[in-house]
Parts: sequence; structure tokens; C-alpha cells
Amino acid sequence: MTLDYDRTVVSVLDEALRQYERSDSFTCLGHTLTYGDLDRLSSQFAAYLQQHTDLQPGDRIAIQLPNILQYPVALLGALRAGLVVVNTNPLYTAREVKHQLQDSGARALVVLANIADKAASIVADTEVEQVIVTELADLHPPVKRVLLNTVIKYIKRMVPSFHFPHQVEFRQALGLAQGAYRKVEQSPDDVAVLQYTGGTTGVAKGAMLTHRNLVANMLQVNKHMEGEFRVNQEYYIAPLPLYHIYAFTLHITSALSLGNHNLLIPNPRDIKGFVKTLKDKPFTCFVGLNTLFNALCRDPDFVKLDFSHLRLTASGGMALTAAAARRWKEVTGVGIFEGYGLTETSPVVSINPPGAIQQGTVGLPMPDTECKVIDEEGQSLPNGEPGELCVRGPQVMKGYWNRPDETRQVLDEDGWFRTGDMAVIQEDGYIRIVDRKKDMINVSGFKVFPNEVEDVLCTHPDIVEAAVVGVPDEESGELVKAYIVTNRDMTVKEVREFAKKNLTPYKVPHDVEFRDELPKSNVGKVLRRELRDEEPAKTGRA
Repeated sequence: MTLDYDRTVVSVLDEALRQYERSDSFTCLGHTLTYGDLDRLSSQFAAYLQQHTDLQPGDRIAIQLPNILQYPVALLGALRAGLVVVNTNPLYTAREVKHQLQDSGARALVVLANIADKAASIVADTEVEQVIVTELADLHPPVKRVLLNTVIKYIKRMVPSFHFPHQVEFRQALGLAQGAYRKVEQSPDDVAVLQYTGGTTGVAKGAMLTHRNLVANMLQVNKHMEGEFRVNQEYYIAPLPLYHIYAFTLHITSALSLGNHNLLIPNPRDIKGFVKTLKDKPFTCFVGLNTLFNALCRDPDFVKLDFSHLRLTASGGMALTAAAARRWKEVTGVGIFEGYGLTETSPVVSINPPGAIQQGTVGLPMPDTECKVIDEEGQSLPNGEPGELCVRGPQVMKGYWNRPDETRQVLDEDGWFRTGDMAVIQEDGYIRIVDRKKDMINVSGFKVFPNEVEDVLCTHPDIVEAAVVGVPDEESGELVKAYIVTNRDMTVKEVREFAKKNLTPYKVPHDVEFRDELPKSNVGKVLRRELRDEEPAKTGRA
């Protein structure tokens, strides 16, 4: 069957909202919006944007919200008004918010009151003219809304003082809308979302994801998972932030297009609260990543939950260790199927078919997606040989926002995107990600991939998490260093002896440092870069 990528996100979701009007779309903090509710509220928000601001189609609007009901309402409302959404991390510092607002040229901002002080401190240095502020329970029924917002603001004192020159409350904005919003002519090749990369190499860049990119990846995922993702029957757990492209595609475009239900988790770091929320919920699909699986499986209350409805567990965002996958299946009875993607590919490139999972791989490419690996000269390599993974398909971004030179470095004239990831394509077509190209460690000319060493270390029953980086060495160029989180006191000798039983000598960590926790990104991805950056200060090397 030929997939029709020639559509906009708005047309796809409009169709779903009508078709599944009475079904549940999103639940958060005990309140549920039906598809009809989402249609009505997002229409009101689109009408407000058109009637009470100077925003024009193509203008950028930043949305800085955690996983709460206002996110899908604001997102769909903005897209219906023809705006480009700039997904903004609520955990950003003022400096990071300033960079993203300035770089994108955003003219409006939707922000949660709990974190609004950061944006308020820098908004004068940006092009933002209109700020819509929302409180956590703004879309809840009146009594519960007042109670929750009052407790958060006055008893828990979780809302700092802030002020914006042009500020309107979210509920007020919805109330100002008069009549229906004006439908905007949009092309599938128009940019729908500016999705900023993590900025692990230099300044964060905005990947221009078009309507076609996002619709294509939604259709690719749905087709690849045909028979697995059921229509209007799945109940997804959504702990990963919707502003992250991985969760955005699975919970917004894919899940909504199929009429399915999402339980939003505003703060997945609160494991106790997270597990309490899951109790008695008949969830069928769980979307997470390695660190979250580990944390949940260590919680005694999580282990006691009823997993009888759970059918599918998806992993992405970082490498899935064999130990985490094994423990999850022991606890829940369900295997984890791992996928692979990047911000620049909307994001899914490949997925393990749930019925044919190959542990240690990221599965098979999406429909209409080509993959190849190349050497340092750009020459294609045969299957079985490691090289840099390149991807071509309808989900590959248009380019980086206002960065033509950097776009040309990763995207060639034939549409091949250089991922920066080292991979092997097996004879059966399954892809194994060896490591990030920049994370690869060179020990006396021998290549060491951190993922491999971390995976081995995490098979030790007393090692909870591990991160491996290369540190400079005069004789060998680099040496392997491991950062370890354990559940009991261990010695460096113990770790090294265990590694020696499972790894070639040059891959065995030369140095081991024990930590209470590892630095992680907003989605729980271990930040090797931060660990590498610490090393010169410790050793005196510049």
C-alpha cells in the first residue's frame, strides 16, 4: 500500500478529532479530555491567536509546558492558526530560553506559571510580543481547578513571582475567542515545528520539521506497527515530555491519528508519584527509555502493579541495555522493542518489530526509508562493517533554521542525512547502533564503543547504571573511564575484574569512579559530554 505523505498535521488531526469525538484523548492529574474537548478547546485557542494577536501564518510561537492537558490544546491551536511551533524545554535556564527565543524569532510564548520567571527575566531581549501564562490545573473542572491551583501557588509556593509586559491568562485567552477560527491554507512542505537539538555539539539548532515530515513519520510508524498499534483501543502511558520529538510523534501524531488514549505524567522523576498514578490503570502501551525502566523496576510498588493489560513497551532516546530489558520483562512479562531516531528525522528511522525483536539492534528501517553506512571518505560500506549511518526518506528534516552552512554539512543534495552515529547494517537488514561518532574512544588505534562497555557493566547485579567516556592519555591517546552507580559498596578492583571476564583488555575501564547518580538530560539520557568536560579540571589537563 502506498502511503500518502501529501497532507498536513492539521488535516490528519482534524479528521481524527471528528472520527473519535467521544473517545478519551488525554488524561492528566485525574481529569480527561475527549477528542471532542480537544477539538473545541484548540479551536478556541486558534481563534484567540487570530483575533487578539498580530501573529500571522508562518510566525513562530514557543510552547514551554510539561506534560499537562494544555500542551496538546496549545499545540493544535497554534498549528490550526498556521503558526510554527517552537517546542521549548520547561527545565531550561534563562540563558537557554533566551537563545531559543532569539534564534527562532518567536513572537509569542505559552508558558507554565511555575517556571515563567526564567522567561520573564529575558523576554525584553527577544521578539516575543504576547505571553500566554497557564496554571497547572487550568483545564480541570472549576472546583478541582481552584483547589489544585491554590495549593500549588499559596500552600506549596511553587509559583515564583514574575511579570510580562504583554500577558494574558490561558483561560482568559480561550474565553476571548469569538466564533470559529479562520482555516489557513497550508502546504505539506510548510514548516510545522522547529525542534531544537540537544546542543551536545556547539549551539542548539532548530531542525525545521515540515508537515510532510511529521505526517510521513506518523504514517511510517503506524504502518510498521500495523496489527500491533490497535485503533481506538490503546491506553498509552506518556512519561516522556511531549516537547521531545520521540514522545511528540508517538503520543500526539501517531496515537491521536489512531484514536487512542494517553495518560500524561507531568513529573516522571517523582517515581513514587508516578507509580501511584499507574495504580488501577488498564494501560496497554508504555513508552520509556533505559534509565526510566531501571528506576521503575527498582521500585517495590511498581513491581506489585497489575500488568495484565500491558501489550507493548517501546524504548528510544538512548541505548537500551540488555540488563534493563531483561529486568523489565521479568517484572511486567512484556519485552521491550527498541527503536532509533533523531530530531532531524522526525524522529523514527527504525523499529524492532514486536514479534521479531532482536535484542541489541534498533530493528528495521521504516517504510520508504533508505539506510547506508559510510567510511570517513564518504564511501558506502558493505553490510556487516561499521561506519557512519546515513538516512534518506520523507521524514528527514528540511534543514536547520537559518543555518545553511550547517545544513550542508549533514544533508547532501541527494537527500542523505549524516546522523553522526556509528552503525552496522546486518545481512538481514536489522541495524545495530555501535555508538555516537563523537563518543567513540580510540585506545592505541583500537576503537572502543562506550555502549558496548556500558552494556557489559550493567549486567553486573550490583551495578545500577554505568557511563563510559574516553580520557586523554599520553601513551595510548585515550583510556576508558567508567562512572558507576551501584546498589552496594563496590571496589574499583571488583569492577575491573568483572569487565576483564567479558571484554577485550583495551576495552576494560582503566579508571572507575563511583557516583550517587549520573548527569542526565531532560528525558533521562545520560550526558557523557558533561562527564568528559569534568575530566580536564580533575587532572589539570586543558
